[in-house]
Amino acid sequence: MNLLKFIPESLLGYIAQHPQFSKILENIGWLFFDKILRMGLGLLIGVWIARYLGPEQFGLLSFSIAFTWLFGAVSTLGLPEIVVRDLVRKPDTKFETLGTTAALLLLGGVLTYCLILITIFWVRPDDLLAKILVAILGSTMLFKASEIAVYWFESQVISKYTVWVQNGSFLIFAGIKVLLILNGTPLIAFAWATLAEAIVAAVVLSIMFGLNGPSPQQLCVSLRHAQILLKDSWPLLLSSIAVVVYMKVDQIMLGQMVGDEAVGIYSAAVRISEVWYFIPTTIVASVFPAILKARNSSEEQYYKKLQHLFDLMLWLSIGIALPVTFLSESVIKILFGETYLDASPILSIHIWASVFVFLGVASSKWFIAENKQILSFQRTIIGALINVLLNILFIPKFQAVGAATTTIISYAIVTIISDLFQKETRLIFFMKIESFNLLKVISRIKILKNSL
Repeated sequence: MNLLKFIPESLLGYIAQHPQFSKILENIGWLFFDKILRMGLGLLIGVWIARYLGPEQFGLLSFSIAFTWLFGAVSTLGLPEIVVRDLVRKPDTKFETLGTTAALLLLGGVLTYCLILITIFWVRPDDLLAKILVAILGSTMLFKASEIAVYWFESQVISKYTVWVQNGSFLIFAGIKVLLILNGTPLIAFAWATLAEAIVAAVVLSIMFGLNGPSPQQLCVSLRHAQILLKDSWPLLLSSIAVVVYMKVDQIMLGQMVGDEAVGIYSAAVRISEVWYFIPTTIVASVFPAILKARNSSEEQYYKKLQHLFDLMLWLSIGIALPVTFLSESVIKILFGETYLDASPILSIHIWASVFVFLGVASSKWFIAENKQILSFQRTIIGALINVLLNILFIPKFQAVGAATTTIISYAIVTIISDLFQKETRLIFFMKIESFNLLKVISRIKILKNSL
């Protein structure tokens, strides 16, 4: 995908002198194409499924997905960013890194699936349909080893192969889900379709990795290397678990404390609110290798790049949240229909979580670059605990609106407020706060433009 034809001429000279920048732009283009297609079409299919199933059954499906996601972080063992970092910094050990990671992901997936089954039988002992749905959806954890291909392509800034595979399988199964709706199939069929999509993507991704990456025969597994990876990744594992808790526990607690219909209404709002989260992950995934290289050459340039990233993330998120807030009722009515109209006030609140999500995705890379995963873990644990406690207080009285409000508070504490109270992160706190100063942001943009 050639993005250069969409770029102003004033930037073309800079790009010509910096081939790596052109590669980053191309990678961002592929990732944006991937996410826009999948999130856009996924939203439409999700809306169609929500209309077809109705709030209660859609709520049960959303509960099952959220429940599975709650354990998803365990299956990755906190490895993704550590592996990408090591592939960039230590290319000589790539075979050992990739092979050992694949073995760890396979083991993590099996253990996670067992944990999912044990927990759902304990949480909903009398709900047979919920147990079946979770058992089917949870099976996707068994195919996590194929994700080493994603890590490799990301480290090489060539995500187009990942895009081809994931979009191909996504489009095929989007069509299958439409057929399921048109044929009036039961709820459980949508869970089977999700599992089948994960299997197809894993198989084809592995083939693509074999064709465009290191040969599978070259990969090797090392117990010593596994210990090194896990030593660096365990804080991120615990942090990822905490992140998923404070991102998904609201739907699970709503389902347990109020009912599946409330989850359905809440999930309708969350689907629209979270559809934008591909933007920060896409941009940051593409610029992360460049930020790492800047750190090795110049601390001043390193922090300049981080400041520009914070500026971009903040104002992109505000530019999304403002219009959605005022148009929430119309958006819900057009997409989901009158049945889901109670989701409107939830959306107008929950959309502001994007401000903290965007900044959080950007700052997460700083913790990786500085090897401060412990600090990231500490703040995330605090956020998860606050989220659970506030949900216990707010959900009985305010139900879904209370859950949305709790999300905003916990995200703000984790992403910004906690930075102020730790000496190591105080600089990052002031950088984020400075991004709120629009005049300074404009000034920095002018300086950047003049330097190109």
